[in-house]
Amino acid sequence: MSKADITDWTRKMKALKSAYLKLPDEIAAVAVNFSKERFRDQSWLDHTKERWKPRKQRRKGSPKRSQTLLVDTGRLKRSIRKISANTNRVVIGTDVPYASIHNYGGTITGTFTVRTHAVKAQRRRSYTRVRAGRTERIKAQTIKSHVVNSHSRRMDTRIPQRQFLGESYTLNRRIYLLTAARFSRALKQ
Repeated sequence: MSKADITDWTRKMKALKSAYLKLPDEIAAVAVNFSKERFRDQSWLDHTKERWKPRKQRRKGSPKRSQTLLVDTGRLKRSIRKISANTNRVVIGTDVPYASIHNYGGTITGTFTVRTHAVKAQRRRSYTRVRAGRTERIKAQTIKSHVVNSHSRRMDTRIPQRQFLGESYTLNRRIYLLTAARFSRALKQ
């Protein structure tokens, strides 16, 4: 009876095991990059691209302020990271408290306290408005600075869904292609 040469087989098995153990971290990186791409594209990508609902009004402030949706300071986008990764499961997520309302959409309801604050003097331009079928011309006016006392305000604000985390056909396809490429490379060694 002759001995079979199993060195090639054992080398391939070691390469497959090594690829298998490295795969969860690589999958997590693909998923994190996919989620961050959603901010650049301003859309969710499943089978097709679903554009995020645009802002109702342009952002006020300096012209350098970003008009990109969900990005003001960049905290939400930067916070997306791998939570856990093992051979059974990969979890990515964020710890930013407002991430959930943006990802799933919803309504913010409640009574909030407005602190005492000062309002600077400002000048309002003249404009026209239509009221009860007739046009009125409103004169320019100057509003003096004043102090607004502390008070409560009731809010019902609807936040549209702008998904950036979740299960996606495109993401699953990228993970499948990565896995196939890694195992194929391991078998060719």
